[in-house]
Formats: sequence, C-alpha cells, structure tokens
Amino acid sequence: MNAPHEAVVKMYAAREEIYPREIKGRYATLRWACVWLTQLLFYGLPWIAWNGRQAVLFDLGTRKFHLFGLVLWPQDFIYLAGLLIICAYGLFLVTAVAGRVWCGFACPQTVYTELFLWIERRIEGARSARIRLDRQPWTFEKIWKKGAKHAAWLAVALWTGFTFVGYFTPVRSLVQEIAAWTIGPWEAFWVLFYGFATYGNAGWMREQVCKYMCPYARFQSSMFDKDTLVVTYDRARGEPRRRGQRVAGDKAGDCIDCSMCVQVCPTGIDIRNGLQYECIGCAACVDACNSVMDKVKKPAGLIRYATENALAKGWDTAQVRRRLMRPRVLVYTAVLGLLVAAMTASLALRTPLKVDVIRDRGSMGREAEDGRIENVYRLQLMNTSETPRQFRLQVSGMAGAGIVDADVVALDGASTRAVPVRVRAEGAGQAGSHRIEFTVTALDDPAVAVREEAAFIVPR
Repeated sequence: MNAPHEAVVKMYAAREEIYPREIKGRYATLRWACVWLTQLLFYGLPWIAWNGRQAVLFDLGTRKFHLFGLVLWPQDFIYLAGLLIICAYGLFLVTAVAGRVWCGFACPQTVYTELFLWIERRIEGARSARIRLDRQPWTFEKIWKKGAKHAAWLAVALWTGFTFVGYFTPVRSLVQEIAAWTIGPWEAFWVLFYGFATYGNAGWMREQVCKYMCPYARFQSSMFDKDTLVVTYDRARGEPRRRGQRVAGDKAGDCIDCSMCVQVCPTGIDIRNGLQYECIGCAACVDACNSVMDKVKKPAGLIRYATENALAKGWDTAQVRRRLMRPRVLVYTAVLGLLVAAMTASLALRTPLKVDVIRDRGSMGREAEDGRIENVYRLQLMNTSETPRQFRLQVSGMAGAGIVDADVVALDGASTRAVPVRVRAEGAGQAGSHRIEFTVTALDDPAVAVREEAAFIVPR
C-alpha cells in the first residue's frame, strides 16, 4: 500500500536574483536627479560651517540641535513632533496624488540601490554580462570583478555611515579621531552599523526590503483611490500581445511581448499583470516601453502614469489633471498648509529665552537681618539664540519684594546657567504660601522677556 502523499508548504521562498537592465529616458533622468540632489544634501550638509560651528548638528552630548541659525533644546521636542506630523501628511498627500512616487524616486532604499547598481554595471558589465558572470565557475576574472564591486560597495557604505555619525558628532573632529585611531566606541559602532545596513540593504537585499520589510507597501492601497496616478499598462491597447511587426488589418495589440518592462523592473514584476504591491512606481518600465514603441513606430504611453478612471473612461491628460484636485487631495493640502504655517509662525515667534524657577527645598523661608522674609531660588536660564546677552532679573507680587543679589546676568550664546537668587519681601501678618512672579528681560531687546511664577513662603 502506497504511503499518502504529503504536500510541503514553504513559508519563505528563496530569493531569485534580479538583474535590472539599464534604461535611459525621462523618468530615469529624473530618478538620477533625485539621487544627486538627496546625496549632495546628505553628504554635504555636515561640512557646511555656520557662525563658527557645523551648520547642521544634533549634539546629543550637550543636548543642542543646531539647524543653521536655529538652536533647539530638549524642551523644543514639540517641534520635532510637528515636523513628523508634517512629513506624514506630506506622504499622505503625495500618495493620494501619485501613489508610491516617493518610493520610486527619493526613498533612501531606492537611491542607494541605484548607486550600488551603477557601481555593479561599471565593474561587471550590462545585464547579460552580469548573468553570465554569476553562472560561470570561479575564475580570476570573476574573483577580481566581484572583489572590486564589493570593495566599492563597502567604501560607499562606510562613507555613508561616517556621514550619518557626522550629524551627531562634529564631522571635522570625527575625521581627526579616525585618523588618530582615537574614535570613541559609540561613534565607531554607529559608523560600522549604519555602513553595514547600507551595504546589506542596497547591495544584497534590494527589492526584498521593499517587498517584505517596508510597511508602506502593505498599507499603501488604503490611501489609493480610482483617481490616484499609478504606473499602469493599457490593456485595451496592448492586448492581445504578439511578437513581430504589425501589418494592415492585424488584430494584435501594440504590445510585442518583448519583456523589456520586466527586465528593467528593480523588483522583478510584470506590470502587465496589473498593479501589484511590489511596484515602487519608479517608471523604469515606462521608459523601456516608450523606447520600444518608438522603434516599432507606435505612439508612446502603452505603459504610463494614469488612473483607473482614466483608463476605464478614456480620459485625456487634461481631464486627469482636473480630477487630481478632488476633495481628498484638497483636504490633505489644506491641512498640510495649516500645519506648515503654524510651525513656521511658532518658530518665528519663539522667544529665544527659557526660564525655570526652582525653590531651595532646604530653606522654607527665614527672617533676614532687616526684618524682611527671605526665600532662596535657583533660576535656570537658557539663552537659545547664538548671541551673547545680558538679562535683568526682577520680582513682583508681594509688598517690598526685591532681589538681594546682582540683578543682571550675562549668558553666552546657546548656553545655560543656573543662577542662585535671594528674594526678600514684607511678610508681616501674611504667613503661608504666596505667589510671586520673576521677570527676565534681555537688556538689548526688551521684547525678549519671560515671566515665571513661584511660591514665596512666609513662616508662621
């Protein structure tokens, strides 16, 4: 009696190597423009000086975040939250209008994959040469080409890790530390960690990150509707497919089944099967198909950016553009505009001075030699601007209230200082806790002033 057949279900399919073909066209040019723009910003910003320091520096040691002329402190965390909300709404807006265009043109995974593929093509050759090289046995040619490619990848990855750490540790100091082999353990860890992540994601995992690790691919469909621009194949025009030239009266569609759209796809999908979650909207297939249509004397646009409604109803470009400004998009745009305006206004109106008042817990109040009641406080002053300033300290709220010590304090730019302050007031017949108010005012600009309340204790 034969044993029953048992089916084997694999929870993970082994990765099939993808060899994207290089393609030229309008969208390829735009994609490389995004690569240049993003990487010039990323690699270049740490080297820009501003007022004698690094222009963009998130100094965790001193808890200061420098953004050109703006200095943010941990107390300004609300601005980070606002920035993240703005980015989220911006992503919602872009996705509602043009699908995963961010993924296809500006996502770091896409950008570094493009860089690593460019290195691979320069060393190993075109798509057919890379396939042939991988299939042949190990020879001297294969060893040196593979070794050179991975060495170049590692160099880019480590430089990327170094630049990343340069946003948190002054980049010029980091260079000196590396040259002298005195780099700190945490800086070394993050340079290697970020470099390894870049090398692994862009060199080895590539489309696996977009298909299995990125959550955006999974919930993007919830932000799509029938008027969202996506890369689409015009089935009505392209089917039925058939290779070769067309003749008069031929009922075959415009698609000649050349598979160029598949060969250039960085995630290895066939766009002719419809929209798939693996599609990152890079439009490489659009450039490839347009080049083929040009060769066979057919109009471009068999594969193009279009909407589901545009394909179903035969809309032209003008009709598609008008429909893009639908209520959903207008709401996203309005909310995003309000958030940006509120963030800008808040930063512009932000007072470059922060004051915290802390009572001396060891002294609840005492009678001084002049008969008045004395309380001791510590004023934590924070000058958030980069301009050195002098501040006048004043107190009010009780009869005869005044500051015993010096009432003018100097602070360097972007610095903090704890100032002990003794306050005396008339306390006769007023035992208990009373509210007083400290006022800290910049001598060079009276508009820079902060008021903080405190408790003044009169002993019984």
